[in-house]
Amino acid sequence: MTTDRIKEAVRAYYAQIAQERTSCCTSSCGCAAGYAEEVLASVPVEAQMGLGCGNPFALGALPRGATVLDLGSGAGMDCLIAAQHVGPEGRVIGVDLTPEMVALAQENARKVGLHNVTFVQGDIEALPLPECSVDVVLSNCVINLVPDKARAFAEAFRVLRPGGWLLVADLVRQGALPAYWEDDPEAYARCLAGTIPEADYLAAIEMAGLVIEAVTRAAVEGPIVSLQVRARRPL
Repeated sequence: MTTDRIKEAVRAYYAQIAQERTSCCTSSCGCAAGYAEEVLASVPVEAQMGLGCGNPFALGALPRGATVLDLGSGAGMDCLIAAQHVGPEGRVIGVDLTPEMVALAQENARKVGLHNVTFVQGDIEALPLPECSVDVVLSNCVINLVPDKARAFAEAFRVLRPGGWLLVADLVRQGALPAYWEDDPEAYARCLAGTIPEADYLAAIEMAGLVIEAVTRAAVEGPIVSLQVRARRPL
């Protein structure tokens, strides 16, 4: 599949999820696993669409007053949680490829009255932010959807201030994928066909200039593994 076809498939798939308020959760991704009940209770149920595959907040505490960027913010769940962590003196920015998801996330932010979070439509291979402008980059089950993963990590490095963190939960593959997934746009949009081997994923992070500090893995089902990584831009 071409890059344009992949992006259009991903955009259309998540636009439908946003409009129908459904979920893409599968048995292999873990979805919202790892979030405490009181944390989930602090965000609207409409933001909890099962679009993640781990809990990036388990990788490190967000500093009060920090500027946080969420790559692929979906319905806004992780942004709304981050906004509570950083407080009113902090700022959270969610970037998503799908305009319908951006609109839904903005609606969810209004429901909880948070004013330190904004959502913008954009491509995480070309982030609409200046260099060295954020303290933490979050991402939850999104990089696997990006055709050029090395470019996405290079962009994360570019916008991070020196010493800043990348906290990412994502899916990687273990072994070969079924051949019938290869040219299936829906398999790509469902976080399956776009996965790469763990070693390649970690190497892309390091090639961007980030230093990996921690790697954890969730339960495996089939060829897909849920991975969580904390990495830092060196000072």
